[in-house]
Amino acid sequence: MKYFGTDGFRGEANKVLTADHAYQIGRYLGWYYSREHRGRIVIGKDTRRSSYMLEYALVAGLTASGADAFMLHVTTTPSVAYVVRTEDFDCGIMVSASHNPYYDNGIKVLDGNGHKIAAEIENAMEQYIDGEGEAIPLAVREDIGTAVDYAIGRNRYIGYLISLATRSYKNMRVGLDCSNGSTFMIAKSVFDALGAKTYVIGNEPDGLNINENCGSTHIENLKRLVLEKQLDVGFAFDGDADRCIAVDETGMEVHGDYILYVCGRYLKENNRLDGNTVVTTVMSNMGLFKALDKVGIDYEKTTVGDKYVNETMVANGYVLGGEQSGHIIFSKHATTGDGILTALMLMEVILEKKQSLHTLAAKMKMYPQLLVNVKVADRREAIENPKVQEEYQRITDVLGDDGRILLRESGTEPVVRVMVEAETDELCQQYVDEMVDVIRGEGLEVG
Repeated sequence: MKYFGTDGFRGEANKVLTADHAYQIGRYLGWYYSREHRGRIVIGKDTRRSSYMLEYALVAGLTASGADAFMLHVTTTPSVAYVVRTEDFDCGIMVSASHNPYYDNGIKVLDGNGHKIAAEIENAMEQYIDGEGEAIPLAVREDIGTAVDYAIGRNRYIGYLISLATRSYKNMRVGLDCSNGSTFMIAKSVFDALGAKTYVIGNEPDGLNINENCGSTHIENLKRLVLEKQLDVGFAFDGDADRCIAVDETGMEVHGDYILYVCGRYLKENNRLDGNTVVTTVMSNMGLFKALDKVGIDYEKTTVGDKYVNETMVANGYVLGGEQSGHIIFSKHATTGDGILTALMLMEVILEKKQSLHTLAAKMKMYPQLLVNVKVADRREAIENPKVQEEYQRITDVLGDDGRILLRESGTEPVVRVMVEAETDELCQQYVDEMVDVIRGEGLEVG
């Protein structure tokens, strides 16, 4: 793919991803979904300054091709997925670069079922952007599409989230870090409606401060809030709210691996873990796998990327999967990772089990982990080098059941990722250094 990666078309606004690109994507999708009927396409955006520019360019392209554009305005990625699958839309578009800084942006396209759009449609859009293939006609007269304010769709999504709660949150003191992003008007509404006493930070977006020293990538702010206000729990979201990282009452970070363990165990106890399996990526901590083994839960590891986690879940009917980053999918309730939904699911466990998040998460021991990126000329050549493979096997044998080493090509950078988990930080450092020394010794490192 030239433009579209595992998470849509993403890059610096007006450098990599321009208003012209957005217009062309709108033109193609508007035509594609209006071939047999007038296309209905719903659009959401996050709080970046460039999101408005890209949204309007998409609307211009869609309506110029004869489709109707329904605007949710500032909202979350999972809300777009919810609306598109429950309200008879042909597809959904989210303008966001998720956890990236404000100057980046992205365009994610979802199909009518709320899943990421098929690769062949992305390929066709790329060809259209590059001026290849047949020209797409402009709609004229009454065939020109309309643009519709559809904020009501966002409100229905909020109502849906509230309906999922099994208990009142009365007497629960909850911290929320909205990352100056999509949840700044949504998260507090949900928790307030359920009766929680909420304390909110990162809820004053100005177009330039999304994810800036706040949200799921800067958890220290939420830790401070939880400790200062003596809260029961805290939840931090990223820019488009498809991720959630929690903080327990002691200030400990409860990332995606902990969440998979806590929720997976709870679902199993309640006979709701279909297939008795949790889907993770290869980057999940070894401590998660050992903890799942201990309670008799199976797991499947996928390539890094929520797209691959979701594909495995859909193919096998699994109900829980995700990544350490806090991108968690509860497929009974959503087709994408949903940060607020994840927070609600954790609240269900806390309230139903009558245990604090710290108590629930403490049953899983995290292994120390060290990840180093090595810049190389050819990622595949570096990993397949005989001496590198020999060293990889040696370290694997030495670690045995008490650790592991992982070599992985980055999907976005010219680097090989060397990751070691072991019983101590010193062992992690030792084996990472030994692996990197071999890569350098073979002349594979550049720069």
